[in-house]
Amino acid sequence: MTHTAIEQTSNDDRIARPRRFLMCRPTYFDVTYSINPWMDPNVPTSADTGLAQWKGLHDAYVALGHDVALIEPVPGLPDMVFAANGATVVDGKVLVARFRHHQRADESRAYLDWFRAAGWAEVRQAESFNEGEGDFLYVGGELLAGCGFRSDLRGHHEAQEFFGIPVLSLTLVDPRFYHLDTALSVLGPGEVMYYPQAFSPDSRRRLAERFPDAILADEATAAMFGLNALSDGRHVLLPERAVELVGPQLRERGYVPIGIDLTELLKAGGNAKCCTLELRG
Repeated sequence: MTHTAIEQTSNDDRIARPRRFLMCRPTYFDVTYSINPWMDPNVPTSADTGLAQWKGLHDAYVALGHDVALIEPVPGLPDMVFAANGATVVDGKVLVARFRHHQRADESRAYLDWFRAAGWAEVRQAESFNEGEGDFLYVGGELLAGCGFRSDLRGHHEAQEFFGIPVLSLTLVDPRFYHLDTALSVLGPGEVMYYPQAFSPDSRRRLAERFPDAILADEATAAMFGLNALSDGRHVLLPERAVELVGPQLRERGYVPIGIDLTELLKAGGNAKCCTLELRG
């Protein structure tokens, strides 16, 4: 386990809210196919290293007082570790993903079964392409929804109808940032950080209007998956190297950045947020 010590600051403006997360051990982690620019089957991977790094993230959540539930990994589904993609959960309602690539399609059944067995009453799979919290981020009573590579606009409309809350559609244009959660991170109610060049001009305009005080990250931060971060309202867990770049801006606003080493899982195009599905309600 390698992550930085949890910092303490004198700024009490930010309050961490205990949350419940769903995670999946990377027991079968590997890169045997390529469905995003980060995946190269010719680059060696280690499930043991991935598991050790994942445990560092898991243990950091527990140390911060969050409740972490686990879904059992399924052989042959190496990307199941990226639990955020499995569903979107708002006010106790669960919309399970419909993956665009066939390599991940069977993950949906595992998540449907888990939520139903856990007693969630309103659970169904999306009819349109919808890759869960990879592309649907909850902020201040609405969903920010990404499209362009994985989820589609029909999925945005479906989510808005299912959850009964507004959805702001955003178009991604850089294949390196194929999910919304690789280009934008929700920090708190009404507050985000994002990489502008990952979005179409119209989406950049929408973001600037909706979040005029957002932290604007540079390409170096985005390229090390510094925006694939998880905030509990005070602590922001993100890649260790990204702390040096965006950490000062986070601290200025009262957040506490915590560096996590997930370099092995980054070989498949994921980091802290990708590994974490929030269970709301």
